Amino acid sequence: MYFVGIDISKYKHDCFITTETGIVVTQNLSFLNNKDGFNEFLNLLKSLDNSQEIRIGFEATGHYHLNLMLFLEESGFSFMEFNPALVKKFISTTTLRRTKTDKKDAYSITKYLMSVNYKPYPKQFYLKYALKSLTRRREAFVHQRSYFKVELTNILDIIFPEFKPFFNNSFSATALFILSTYKSAENIANMNDYDSIRKISRGKFSYSKFLKLKELASNTVGLDNEIYTFQLDSILSLIETMDKQISLIEDKISKIIDLLNPRCLSIKGIGTILCASIVAEFGDFNRFKSADACLAFAGLEPSTIQSGCAEHNGKMVKHGSPHLRASIMNAADFVFMHEPTFTIYYYKKRNEGKAHRVALSHVAKKLVRVIYKIETSDIPFDPSKLK
Repeated sequence: MYFVGIDISKYKHDCFITTETGIVVTQNLSFLNNKDGFNEFLNLLKSLDNSQEIRIGFEATGHYHLNLMLFLEESGFSFMEFNPALVKKFISTTTLRRTKTDKKDAYSITKYLMSVNYKPYPKQFYLKYALKSLTRRREAFVHQRSYFKVELTNILDIIFPEFKPFFNNSFSATALFILSTYKSAENIANMNDYDSIRKISRGKFSYSKFLKLKELASNTVGLDNEIYTFQLDSILSLIETMDKQISLIEDKISKIIDLLNPRCLSIKGIGTILCASIVAEFGDFNRFKSADACLAFAGLEPSTIQSGCAEHNGKMVKHGSPHLRASIMNAADFVFMHEPTFTIYYYKKRNEGKAHRVALSHVAKKLVRVIYKIETSDIPFDPSKLK
């Protein structure tokens, strides 16, 4: 059996190859992160005894390993990805020296590969990688849109402070349409096209509201200034762009989810976007040995404090992906409202004196255990089987 450890970097990768008996095949190979370099590495792998299993491992380092992963899969080789923090801990237990080079890292990764249970990355991993990229991009755009809406509020406070309270301090499609169409309080005071607004609001914006808004615009204490009107128009354009981009991303996310058909989508309260974020961040559920490992990965497990005879659980250990943790907590918030089993569990914790967020974190942990079970067993969610 051959063990191949690869240290990933932006422009080149270093590898160390040894056998299970400790015979070093190569310890100095550096190959470029391009087609020629990949072919050089492939030729080395093909030169090995093909009757022996080849195990390949490397750290998860941003996106620099993605092309190599795709290349290895297309070439028929399996591989395993490691958490860099675990590799770092492993290295610290094997040496006290602080010398760090790419070649030494490749050697350490190989040794770590030899010490763990080999769990190859699943085929078609690129779908979940693409999903992860899309969900994180969507999250970034949503946050950016929220920032623009804060800026929009600040400008309205100057030119038409009565506008946002009239719409219950939110920017509905109707409110944004009126602002985009009329731009200023003066134009809103003189608007006449009620039918267009009624269609946008689907009949919810009554004629009396239409007249009331015109009256507010006529008597506003806001400042009629060309510069602020220009800024208003600019921010509205940015919000419109964000809306379009988010919509496009969500369409692509939906198509990938249709291909993957994850089981957690069968849980009431978990929609396509939340499901996509959870599945993308966890990746392959089978690489986790238990639901507790999933909780640790999401940073949802409680810390344990023990001293002498005293032992108790502390605060939540917020390690792992903050994107995943936020998605799980958001999902728990929806699930406990839509799925009776989780609703009962939530109020059980509330009756024990837990605060809302603490009770919700318990729901989140229960949810992760359920998701782990149905994903690894490839079965839809069945609330009757929950304890």
